[in-house]
Amino acid sequence: MRAIVIREPGDPSVLELGEMERPEPGRGEVLVRVRASGVNRADLLQRRGLYPAPPGVPERIPGLEFSGRVEELGPGATRWTVGEAVMGLVGGGGYAEFVVVHEREAVRVPANVSAEDAGAIPEVFMTAYDALLRQIGLTAGETVLIHAAGSGVGTAAVQVARVAGARTIGTSRTAAKVERAKELGLDVGIVVADDSWPAAVLEATGGRGVDVVLDLVGGAYLDGNLRALAPLGRQIVVGLTSGRKAGLDLGRLLSKRLTLVGTVLRARPLEEKIALAREFEDRAVPLFETGRLHPVIDGIYPVWEAAAAHTRMEADENFGKIVLSWE
Repeated sequence: MRAIVIREPGDPSVLELGEMERPEPGRGEVLVRVRASGVNRADLLQRRGLYPAPPGVPERIPGLEFSGRVEELGPGATRWTVGEAVMGLVGGGGYAEFVVVHEREAVRVPANVSAEDAGAIPEVFMTAYDALLRQIGLTAGETVLIHAAGSGVGTAAVQVARVAGARTIGTSRTAAKVERAKELGLDVGIVVADDSWPAAVLEATGGRGVDVVLDLVGGAYLDGNLRALAPLGRQIVVGLTSGRKAGLDLGRLLSKRLTLVGTVLRARPLEEKIALAREFEDRAVPLFETGRLHPVIDGIYPVWEAAAAHTRMEADENFGKIVLSWE
C-alpha cells in the first residue's frame, strides 16, 4: 500500500510517499481503505521526533484519524459489512491507504457527509466532546474559555459548547480567526497580543471569571487561566503547543478551590477508546446529520502534498482542519 513515510526526523521535506506492507485485520478488527486522513499537530511533533508512536503502532507513518470504507473483516468481526463508510481514531499510521482498527472503535460516517469532511471529524470533535462533556462536565448556563479557538479542536469545541448550552469565550493570536470563530457561535472573542487577556476575560464575565477553561496551548497560559477562572472553576489541559512547563500558583489554586485536569486520547487503553467511540456515535453523530455540528476545513491536499499541509499548519495559518485526500 502507499503511505506517507517519515524518512528521518526533521522539517516537512522529510515526508515521502512510499510503499509499505498492508496491515492485516486480527480478531475483532476491520481493515479500512482510507479515503481521507486528518492532519493534527501531534503529526508535526512525531515528524520532528518529539512524539514517538506508542508500542504496536507504525513508527514512520504519522496520522491519528481517518475516514474510508470497510475493506475486509477480521475473524469474529460482525459489527460492519464490507463497503460501509466509517471514520475513527488510530494511534498512528493514519497517513496510509489502509488502516486496521477494532470494529468497536470505528464510528459510522454521518449521512450526507463527504469522505473529506468525515476525515476532519474524529480527532478534534472526539477530543472536544470528551474533554468538555465527559471529563470536565460543562453544563448549560456555564461559561467556557477556549484557547486557540481557530484551531481544529478549538473550532470543534466552540460548536460542542454551544450545543451544550454554554457561553463561549475564545482566544486567538489572530483577529481574523476570532471573527471567523464568531461565525461558529463564539460569543466573545479575545485577541491575545500580550499578557492582558485574563483581564479581558474577567471584564467579559463581569469580574466573576469563567467556569471552565479548555486549554489547547499550555505553557505560560497556566497562570492567566487560574486568574480567569471563577471560584470552583475547572481547567482541562489538552494541548501543549507553547510548552509543557509552567509555574503554578498553589495559593490561587487553593483559595479558589480550582480543579486542574490533564487529558490525552492516543495513549488510552483500548476499552476506554471504544467507550468514547460508542458514546460519540450515539450522541454526536446525529448532530452532524441535523447540521448542529459540522467540520471546519481549512484545506484539502492530495496526499503527495503532505509536506505543504504540514508547512501550513506549522506556520499557524490554518483555521480549522487540514485534510489529506487519497482520492
